[in-house]
Amino acid sequence: MMSLKPLFKANKLPAAAFTLASLLSLNYSSALMADEYEDTYSELTGYGALEARYFPQDALYSGQDDSSLSSAFNLEYYRDWDDGNKRFVATTFGRYDSQDSERSHLDIRELYVWRGYEDYEVYAGVRKVFWGVTETLHLVDIVNQDDAVEDIDGEDKLGQPMLSVLMERDWGTFEAFALFGFRERTFTGSEGRLRGALTVDADAARYQSSKENEHVDFAARWSQVYGDWDVGLSQFIGTSRDPQYQTITNSSNQVTGLAPYYAQIQQTGLDVQAIYEDWLFKLEGISIKYKGDDRNTAAVGGFEYTYVGINDSVADLGVFVEYQFDDRHGDKATANQNDLALGTRWVLNDIEGTEVISSISFDLDNQSQFVSLEGSRRLNDDWFIEAQARLFTNTDTQDNAYQLRNDDYIQVEVRRYF
Repeated sequence: MMSLKPLFKANKLPAAAFTLASLLSLNYSSALMADEYEDTYSELTGYGALEARYFPQDALYSGQDDSSLSSAFNLEYYRDWDDGNKRFVATTFGRYDSQDSERSHLDIRELYVWRGYEDYEVYAGVRKVFWGVTETLHLVDIVNQDDAVEDIDGEDKLGQPMLSVLMERDWGTFEAFALFGFRERTFTGSEGRLRGALTVDADAARYQSSKENEHVDFAARWSQVYGDWDVGLSQFIGTSRDPQYQTITNSSNQVTGLAPYYAQIQQTGLDVQAIYEDWLFKLEGISIKYKGDDRNTAAVGGFEYTYVGINDSVADLGVFVEYQFDDRHGDKATANQNDLALGTRWVLNDIEGTEVISSISFDLDNQSQFVSLEGSRRLNDDWFIEAQARLFTNTDTQDNAYQLRNDDYIQVEVRRYF
């Protein structure tokens, strides 16, 4: 039997990840049944997927192809016991890509135990935690690292080992985190599309902290609901999830690639969401201090208006506008320094759950544009299809996306759930 290990890069969690996947697969049948104890229940769910990507334009860099095929799986197992006061959760994800070996990877998204007490809750293990309210950019979402080989939108995250405590009181919800073991970002390989002229070598990662990826980070968030307002304040101290990039040179002093550099930061975040009739107002902002450097600020905010029951149907159409600002420059510069995003969300409210989201972002400094189209629909109780298209248009030579100017792509993924 062929070993799976050579096919996957497990990103610092190889043995545990493969062992978990095997155990979950072997116990699939029994996991769907309730435990012999009445107050205990366990379940295994998941999906297998096939994905196809097509790039209409010729590749800019050698070794790249115009199409790729990949397969993926996601397994989610949970077990509740002690009258629902204790829980074990395990989620693993894997992908094999025909073109890019760096996109073939396996990750433990979640592997934690939870215990509920009268006044607080405790989580211990690998988790995914999401913070944020805006549609096009999530500035305050800092606990988990991006799984950047999955998609370029920053929505896919690697699991983060942690210990956290959550409390709910009249004055709000407060959660504190100790984050153990930094997760390095995943990057496209030399044969993959959606990369620059220089390949990023994740194995050559550099750190500002002498403890490197063993640095313990800390985070906390308070949130409260005031009528139609949701407000959140967060604080993070530790290793930045967003790397800067430094050149790698050979013995002849020739540049051969890029190394990610992870700085030490302190980030304070604010997220606000307000509802007024069919209007939804959103704001995220951060103040970020890099160790040994100046403080920077970034914000994204706007509104979404929903036309309910368009043309006397059950379908809804949402229209959203968001402005993105970021004053980081130089090595810290981002792609969202002065941008305006416009988009629509069309929800059919049918039994198949059909939804289409479209958006276009304009760089107000150089007029570069980025177009995103996403659609999804259930085919039946077991099958699901999702399609997307991403277009880099009118890309200015000074824009961060200039190196991706030929990487417009269309993607279709079909999933089989169980």
